[in-house]
Amino acid sequence: MASPEYHIPEARIEALREDLRHHEHLYYVLDSPEITDAQYDQKMLALKTLETEHPHLITPDSPTQRVGGKPREGFLKTPHSRPMLSLDNAYDEADLRAWDTRVREALPSSEQVRFVCEVKLDGLSLALHYAGEPGTHASLLRGITRGDGTIGEDVTSNVRTIRSVPLSVAVSKLAKAALPNTFEVRGEVVLPHLAFQRLNEEREAAGMAPAANPRNAAAGTIRTLEPNIVAQRRLEFYAYFLLHGMGPNAGEMLLATQTEALEALRQAGFRVNPNIAIADDVDAILGFIAKVDALRDHLGYEIDGVVIKLDSVAQQRRLGFTGKAPRWAIAYKFAARAGVTQLLAVSFQTGRTGKITPVANLNPVLIGGTTVARATLHNADEIARLGVRIGDFVQVERGGDVIPKIIQVIEDATHPRGATEIAFPTLCPRCNQPLLKAEGEVDWRCLNTECPARISEELLHWGARNVMNIEGLGDAMVAQLLAPRDADGVAMIAPTEAPLDDEEQAIAATLEPTAKPTGKPTQPPLIRGIADLYTLSKSDLVALERVADKSAQALLDQIDRSRSTPLARVLFGLGMRFVGERTATLLAQHFGSLDAIMAATPAELEAVNEIGPRVAESISEFFSIERNRNLIARLKDLGFTLAAEKRITTDTLAGLTFVLTGTLPTLTREAAKALIEAAGGRVSGSVSKKTDYLVAGEEAGSKLDKATSLGVKILDEPALLLLLEAEGPTLKSQE
Repeated sequence: MASPEYHIPEARIEALREDLRHHEHLYYVLDSPEITDAQYDQKMLALKTLETEHPHLITPDSPTQRVGGKPREGFLKTPHSRPMLSLDNAYDEADLRAWDTRVREALPSSEQVRFVCEVKLDGLSLALHYAGEPGTHASLLRGITRGDGTIGEDVTSNVRTIRSVPLSVAVSKLAKAALPNTFEVRGEVVLPHLAFQRLNEEREAAGMAPAANPRNAAAGTIRTLEPNIVAQRRLEFYAYFLLHGMGPNAGEMLLATQTEALEALRQAGFRVNPNIAIADDVDAILGFIAKVDALRDHLGYEIDGVVIKLDSVAQQRRLGFTGKAPRWAIAYKFAARAGVTQLLAVSFQTGRTGKITPVANLNPVLIGGTTVARATLHNADEIARLGVRIGDFVQVERGGDVIPKIIQVIEDATHPRGATEIAFPTLCPRCNQPLLKAEGEVDWRCLNTECPARISEELLHWGARNVMNIEGLGDAMVAQLLAPRDADGVAMIAPTEAPLDDEEQAIAATLEPTAKPTGKPTQPPLIRGIADLYTLSKSDLVALERVADKSAQALLDQIDRSRSTPLARVLFGLGMRFVGERTATLLAQHFGSLDAIMAATPAELEAVNEIGPRVAESISEFFSIERNRNLIARLKDLGFTLAAEKRITTDTLAGLTFVLTGTLPTLTREAAKALIEAAGGRVSGSVSKKTDYLVAGEEAGSKLDKATSLGVKILDEPALLLLLEAEGPTLKSQE
């Protein structure tokens, strides 16, 4: 018989909530349900009925509140508590042993080294923030995508629909896991194979193209503006990092070891992947890798390798990070998966630098859970090397389990050779202008700077996440903006081959295709290049297919915001050959303005660290072209400053080599490295006779011992700042 308190609405509602949370945990986290779906639905209906009768008792963490309304203005950009970095990769035993050696050499020989091995889930990284008052439960505050690693998108409304993500962590579970009320959980969202299969069946039934693969479908799902759709997709979340929440230690590891963190996450009610092993050496790691590889096709979700981490957080801190990855972890990537299919035809694509890429159109083949219908052939030399012909049966491999490529031609009794040679074009497939191959290069290029294909790719690159980060400037939008228009102003989009899949294009593939109008063009395109983006009006955009008032304004806001993008990203966005993110940053730091870079001679460009004659010549050639100079002039008129705040303007440390070790009081290792390099110094990863200074913080380790034995000068943080003749770590960064 129920207690008298159970008849009080508050008590009955809370009892139902706890009961539903218990069964959600059993079903979605532990995979061990105790009741049927119908029984669960009855309990949920009872709770919804009570909350409808007593709306003042509804709380955000109630199981009925998982699916809410769509975000009003799309997803807000949100900085991470600390960067969500990628991992360095190992592809074979030799790579793994080399990493193990580096780790052990960076630590005192007297210390025990222990590793944690976890499966590398092939999904989308998320950061979940929880908070609550002392003595109460911790509620989900926000969920943030990885984004560019530094800034992600707040997708909380969608994260709440993922049943394996707790909306709150009860006081009892916090106590059991020994967790504070405020913490951060990082993990991976995956789309299970069965859910992916169901998604593609629904898409095909609706006359839509199937999604490319589970990873991209998961990424597209978590960023949709319809939480109801996210709820239907049945995404799953696996937790693997536990960090401090708000306060001075935000973003730092919360517990002393990774194994303690994983156990605490389990105790708190999070789903943790069960395929984990502790290893003391490389042989044990390789044994776990072999075991996981054998299980790979039976897990029910995609993985692409094994992640190996140092278990000790103190040791992790001592090893620190490179510019892009932790030194204390590595991802062992499985060999690419392959399949055999027939080459049906070859099409040719023109990229933003004019490069012509041959693309193989294949009889669709399933490789590692993904249907592959197209693959890159790279260039004319690769076609000749393979000896491939139309009609051949070929072995196709998903390189890094992502980009498909043809490995070899299969020729035997059951796979006869094709009869048609592949004719590489002499004219650009889009603008019909002659192609040119420079001496010493393998690629044929279209040199027409007004080629529609080149302009399209330039715009897509300009709007990319790691360049201007203009959300909404994807393939479909660019196609409409560049298309001539009919008498009604409707874009006349010509059917063209889609570019090779990448994550953003695969996300776009989860949307319904834009209608292709017919008729004769009578009006010019809305834009003809990058600068024209900044003259678009809302009326221009709302006249396009499938563009509403709010989405038009959101795109205009994104475009307007990009005017304040730092110089380094603008340089990268211009699309100069051989100028990637690193080179663009070096140029911005060295010259300080785009005018200075444009005026520099090839010899002056070569004087910049890491820039050789080939890159210098390419930069000089780019700015000699009138179209590019006109673009720069227009960007200035449109409000771009095209100047950088240089970190330090002296060459105080020119010619000196530094090594960083330990934890500094106020500077991160990355910040100290940036200050040294900006002053002309060089930062090395290991101590040698050529090292001029060792900058040592707390827990300096074996590098300090070696520096002392070699007579290398030792600096602490104040001494480094004095050497830099700087005021301290509050200096403005270049970006």
